[in-house]
Amino acid sequence: MSSKITTKRPIKALDDKFNEALSTNMHKIGVRVKGSVKNLTKKYRPVRKEGRTAEDIFAGAETPVDSEGNRIMIQVQNLSKIYGRRPEEALKLLERGYDKEEVQNRTSHNVGLYDVSFNILEGEIFVLMGLSGSGKSTLERCMNRLIEPTSGRVIIDGLDFTALDENDLRIARRKKMSMVFQNFALIPHRNVINNVAYGLEMQGVPEAKRLEKSKEAIDLVGLAGYEESMPSDLSGGMKQRVGLARALATDPDILFMDEAFSALDPLIRNDMQDEIVKIQSKLGKTVLFVTHDLDEALKLGDRIALMKDGKIVQIGRAEDILQNPADEYVSRFVKEVDRTKVLTAEIFMRRPRNLLYVTQGPRTALRIMDRLDRNDMLVIDRHNRFLGRVESDDVLRAVKAGEQDLSDIVVEMPTVGPDAPMSDVIQIMVTTDFPIPVVSDTGLFLGTVSPSVAADTLNGGVTE
Repeated sequence: MSSKITTKRPIKALDDKFNEALSTNMHKIGVRVKGSVKNLTKKYRPVRKEGRTAEDIFAGAETPVDSEGNRIMIQVQNLSKIYGRRPEEALKLLERGYDKEEVQNRTSHNVGLYDVSFNILEGEIFVLMGLSGSGKSTLERCMNRLIEPTSGRVIIDGLDFTALDENDLRIARRKKMSMVFQNFALIPHRNVINNVAYGLEMQGVPEAKRLEKSKEAIDLVGLAGYEESMPSDLSGGMKQRVGLARALATDPDILFMDEAFSALDPLIRNDMQDEIVKIQSKLGKTVLFVTHDLDEALKLGDRIALMKDGKIVQIGRAEDILQNPADEYVSRFVKEVDRTKVLTAEIFMRRPRNLLYVTQGPRTALRIMDRLDRNDMLVIDRHNRFLGRVESDDVLRAVKAGEQDLSDIVVEMPTVGPDAPMSDVIQIMVTTDFPIPVVSDTGLFLGTVSPSVAADTLNGGVTE
């Protein structure tokens, strides 16, 4: 009987051999694929501009000036923004005279902006104002390219921002501008000073330097002593001051402010409005301020652009818009404005035909007052500096006392500056029956505002 010997199949050896072959082949394939992808990405990867600075980007850019020699910080030229897949189709309809609603109905495209052009001067507070959907926030975001415009150009300090690539745009933004938002946008786990320092940190400023600059900005907005506080410990107004300090810490030339104070209660909002005016007058920043509040626009704006349906309806100073509205839309917009808080003494002042000089003798003064049938008159010196007023009874006593001039009988009286709102002028008028003198910062006499003009202001008119 023979025995049958069974040989076991070397399974493990065969598996090892298979795995080795598979690994070798996969490695070869991987190397080939990796090499191909590397070559492909290297071929099409954008060239990184190593060491680019804002100075490099702005080199050769020349800031334009207007006809009066004022530097133009921002130029917006024929700017349009169409939301939709075929914006060119919508633009053609707009060029043919169709309005925003008609374009929407025909093409399902939304017109954010169309053919907007204007300039903003260096150091100016320029306000974009309008109702919701008017295009004001879209315009602001197209100007700093947070939204890409469909057509047109934005030139900032002589540099075409619409022509910059993403890398240069990021560098130029960090150098040239800062933005203050409505919702504060504070980092909750950072204290005040480190929130303010965030923009400087992104610029690569060393810690000691950025904390120093941040402290200066915190002091500037009135938050000294709160450097170590957390955002959760601050009121709404204080949080907005932190946001403003963060924007100022990088020392930008331009501040973009989008409905920055609309979330605050009226009293704090008024304080912040005063704060931004004070800071701007001290630092000379160019400010673009977006708001839907007409009173806020009239208070802050050196000039105001009133928008409707993606277009600018009227640009001008507060007084221009109130007194000469461009159309019925603007008239309705400004109808309910308290004119006394906006219109200033300069608009209503008139230069009196007759004044007395302090060097004139009492006899001469009495003769002039008798001829004009006046019981009192204003007095200036030979350099047109305002001194006060005299009354006929006092002049008569000076004549009897043998006085040689009017200096001893001049009575001081309250005055206002040319920029004083009429509400302040009217408050003074409540306590006196005399016209209110308007005097420059250097004491020069400019004119007077009479009670009749004040009454006309309250009635909504302007006397000529």
